[in-house]
Amino acid sequence: MTQTPTFNHPLLQPGSLRKVHHIAFNVKDIQASRYFYGTILGLHELTGEEVPSTLKELVATGKVANFVTPDGTVIDLFSEPDLNPPDPDPKQAFTRANHLAFDIDPNQFDEAVKVLQQNDIVIDQGPVTRPTGRGIYFYDPDGFIIEIRCDPLES
Repeated sequence: MTQTPTFNHPLLQPGSLRKVHHIAFNVKDIQASRYFYGTILGLHELTGEEVPSTLKELVATGKVANFVTPDGTVIDLFSEPDLNPPDPDPKQAFTRANHLAFDIDPNQFDEAVKVLQQNDIVIDQGPVTRPTGRGIYFYDPDGFIIEIRCDPLES
C-alpha cells in the first residue's frame, strides 16, 4: 500500500499557479500529428517569430511542432518516431493522463462531430449528452484520447 506523504506547509501559496503554460505530447509521426492538431482541430501552429526561442532549433529540425489554443495554451508535439504504447490497441490505457478536453460553443458542436466523421477520425465514445453538456471522445494519431465538449444549450 502506498503511503500518502505528509506536508508541514504548502509548497505554493493558493493562487500562485496562474494557468496551464503548455502541454507536451510525444508523437510517433509528427506530420500526422501536425495535420491532426492543425487541420482537423484547427489550432494555430506557431511559426517564425511565434516559436519560443528555447524551441527554435528543434522546430527548425522538425523535431518539435507547437500549436496554440484560443485561450493561449501551447501544445508542444515532440517527435519520437520509435514511440510505441505498451499495447497497440488505443482502448488500453498506457499513460496516467486520461484525456485532453477542448471546449466549444454549443452551436458549433454538431459541426465539430461532422468534421471528425468526414475525416475518419476514430471515435472512442459519443457524441454523448449529459446534464453538464455534450461531448465526443476520439483518438489523436498516437492513440491519446481527445474530447470536444460543450455546455448545455441555454433555453
